[in-house]
Amino acid sequence: MAGTPTVALVGATGGAGTTRTCVELAALLAGDGRTVAVLDAAFATQGLADYLDGRLDPDVTSLLTDAADEPLENGLVELVDDAPGRAACCPASAPFERLARAKTAGAARDFEERIDEASEAFDVVLVDTPPVAANQAVAAVNACDRTALVTPASTRGRDAVQRMRDRLADLAADVDAVVSTRGNETAADVSLPETESEVSAAPSVATDGSYATAVARLGEKLLEADVDVPSDDGVFGSVSDYVSR
Repeated sequence: MAGTPTVALVGATGGAGTTRTCVELAALLAGDGRTVAVLDAAFATQGLADYLDGRLDPDVTSLLTDAADEPLENGLVELVDDAPGRAACCPASAPFERLARAKTAGAARDFEERIDEASEAFDVVLVDTPPVAANQAVAAVNACDRTALVTPASTRGRDAVQRMRDRLADLAADVDAVVSTRGNETAADVSLPETESEVSAAPSVATDGSYATAVARLGEKLLEADVDVPSDDGVFGSVSDYVSR
């Protein structure tokens, strides 16, 4: 894959675990030495902010409206500490009035430019994207060079994947991978198991070996490159080392 990989992780349905997947993948890639930006397109739920501490101003909606002249870096919040690489997030944390302005067609074009801006400064760009039904979600899919559908491992999830495939086809967007969460799904390219770590303790890839291995497989699928996983003592090794155990 030439250039910086930009990936829209799109929820096939609400509550699919898309934000958690973005957070865990970003943390794992940072632990492997990459620099990763996570941009929030899920303006309505604002779930990415729950994983972050400290000041969230300007948030991503500000950078598309009132603070449009500020650099993206001003809105980035660090996800992990002491990693060989970097995982930095630009969450949505805004009142309804600003959310509405950030969802306009003009703001969506600016969001595409913010994704391009991130691609110039980071090794990988991930966009936490809700089910495609609003301008900023369309912008995320249009701007990113790869799209992954995130779905719960359930009948509801399988049905949602087909509906979202059809919607993305209307946008002339290919689906590069399907990832199931909270269990195995035969139609998924990668299945993430349940993790014993609570959401409040995420990211958990440094402490949950089987979960980390699955997230690393997702990273390899999306980046078309090797991704290492941490051992029990925090040392990173290749995915194949852990798959064979």
